[in-house]
Amino acid sequence: MDVFSAAPHHDVLVLVVQIGVLLLVARALGEIAQRLNQPSVVGEIMAGILLGPSLLAGFFPELGEWVVPQNQTQGYLLEVVSLIGAMFLLLITGLETDIRLIKRHARTAMGVSWGGIIITFATGFVLGQFLPDYLLADSSQRLVFSLFVATALSISAIPVIAKVLMDLNLMRRDIGQTIIAAGMSDDTTGWILLSIVAGLASGEAVTAGTVLQIVGSVLAFMVVSFTIGRWMVKKLLTYVQDEVQSTDRLLTLVVVLTFLWGAITQALNLEAVLGAFVMGIIFGMMPRLPDEVHHKLESIALGIFAPIFFAVAGLKVNVINLFEPHLLLITGLVILVATGGKVVGTYIGARFIGKKDHWTALSFGAGLNARGAMEIIIATIGLRLGILSQDMFSIIVVMAMATSLMAPSAMKWVLSNVKIGKEEEERLKKEEMEAESMVAGIHRVLLPVRKRGAHPDKLSIQSVESQLLALMGKDTDLSVTLMTVVEKDQKKESEQYLDELGAIFKGLDVTTKLVTGEKPDKAIINEAQKDYDLLILGATEPSPERSHLFSSFIDYVVRVAPCPVMVVQSEGITESWKPRRILVPTTGTQASRNAAELGFALARNSESCEVTGLNVVEQGRDSGRPYRVAKPSVKKSNVGASIVKEFKERGEAYKITTEGIVEHGEEVESIVLDFVEKNDIDLMILGTNIRPGSHRLYLGPRVENILEQAKCPVVVFNT
Repeated sequence: MDVFSAAPHHDVLVLVVQIGVLLLVARALGEIAQRLNQPSVVGEIMAGILLGPSLLAGFFPELGEWVVPQNQTQGYLLEVVSLIGAMFLLLITGLETDIRLIKRHARTAMGVSWGGIIITFATGFVLGQFLPDYLLADSSQRLVFSLFVATALSISAIPVIAKVLMDLNLMRRDIGQTIIAAGMSDDTTGWILLSIVAGLASGEAVTAGTVLQIVGSVLAFMVVSFTIGRWMVKKLLTYVQDEVQSTDRLLTLVVVLTFLWGAITQALNLEAVLGAFVMGIIFGMMPRLPDEVHHKLESIALGIFAPIFFAVAGLKVNVINLFEPHLLLITGLVILVATGGKVVGTYIGARFIGKKDHWTALSFGAGLNARGAMEIIIATIGLRLGILSQDMFSIIVVMAMATSLMAPSAMKWVLSNVKIGKEEEERLKKEEMEAESMVAGIHRVLLPVRKRGAHPDKLSIQSVESQLLALMGKDTDLSVTLMTVVEKDQKKESEQYLDELGAIFKGLDVTTKLVTGEKPDKAIINEAQKDYDLLILGATEPSPERSHLFSSFIDYVVRVAPCPVMVVQSEGITESWKPRRILVPTTGTQASRNAAELGFALARNSESCEVTGLNVVEQGRDSGRPYRVAKPSVKKSNVGASIVKEFKERGEAYKITTEGIVEHGEEVESIVLDFVEKNDIDLMILGTNIRPGSHRLYLGPRVENILEQAKCPVVVFNT
């Protein structure tokens, strides 16, 4: 048995120098590439080419010894770091894979994707069959080599495509979304194909049995990952998020599971990067995963490991060799076949399956022709598996860079002939407003509930909170945690109660949580600190003497809650209650805008629901009041009209029946309450901010008067 030991001191020293130099030069050239309106990956690969045998290491061997591995141990050490970079990059790609986006543009995206893959795969396979033997690492593996070349030419690069679309301000356009969806389909299909080819490369012979075995392994892995694996990830995410207190605990969980899944695919004779990609997709489907974790992973991947990976890929390229006439000719042929196959294939798919016009169909090929990151990863795998020779690896890397450089100019030229439609223009305006909405960023909700004696308090839950959450969850992924705090002897009964309530929230990701032996207010605050975007409280027991706004319990929780709070006052409702007419008193403040966004979110997912924005211009006050307000001026009235006009425009952009009204009067709350009664309002949303106060929650006298006298359910949205 070999004794575990560290690498030789000098080899470790070389590795440390390599990482520092490669990262520095890769980031520097990546920055230059971006300033030249090119994807940063081009500069990062160029860093490796300049430092490697093509230039520095070739002309100055003494310096090259500190950058290019000189022995097997140095090569292994640098390859490990490079593999980590590839896995992080595929994890990020998986996280950005939007399954709903693919479904929304399924017909066109699948037509474009499959058209591009089939034509490019076929032409790539034919090309692989006729390439010279010296480009094969093993001339007896011609079939595997041809399949690998076909697969490599078929795949697109989501990171490069996304960067090009962002640079051209096309990410939110229909065409941009469809290109991304088709690219996601390309990547998913391509990695399955790559896993099959890699499995064949590791076997002794290519037979129908080995192919079926590998296909079966891939399919079984996918099925298990998106069933048992997804269930396991959800449970682990819930446990770590709720029970573990360590800093960056979720970041650790994502990385651990990524490498675990990579190990599983590696054990199946597939590729570790496939496991990372699949785990990224699974975590991307989890609404409980905070955006902060995604941003941290992007920082680690794109800021550190991915540049090193691309620079290492560049080190393996010897451009000087490609200047030989026959290799230069083959490089041009590979670029031509890759570009032609992708453009023709996507054009056919878009025209005949997606039913798109000529220029729109052509634009898909222009965008999806970019290979970049994915191609480098595939080429690296081919070199490591002994499928590609060093020259063929260099040819594929050059092809990846060339197609990535083509994409921006080709997209600009083609899209200058693609006109935007009225429906798409309206959608873009709507999405622009949603980007500014805090309501659209709500994904994880905490809803504390409790059981009263022998009669579960289900009515308000069924009629208000559950309906509000169900409506909010139609547009975005919501994860709802139903929480109750009880004594130890009530644990079993309360667990059953939570399960019954959980069944009410249909269509939502519901988690139940039971806490025993703690004070309810402290337990709720402790739970709310665990990455929640919204806390919902039901105000079912108003303070009879109004010594508190709602109750001592609710007042305390609202005051110290670490996230926005929605307090629902819903006394006197019936089981048939539905939010049909929503009133949002608006003053133009950010709090009232947030309330309006909540109203729009509810209305656009509800049938026959309309939202009214009411602005009240005060004319004066009774003599009994301690102070008076000046009579309304034209300027003040104009401000009110401007506020409700903006309100109405935002509502209509969401295609909601919206009304904006300006009223004049002495008391704002009296006018609001009178409007509620005369217009059959069945839900009022008040946007508030906590005001300075003592132990009592203070949201202002008008809010208190409205809450005390309102004859319809009221939501106080405190942000």
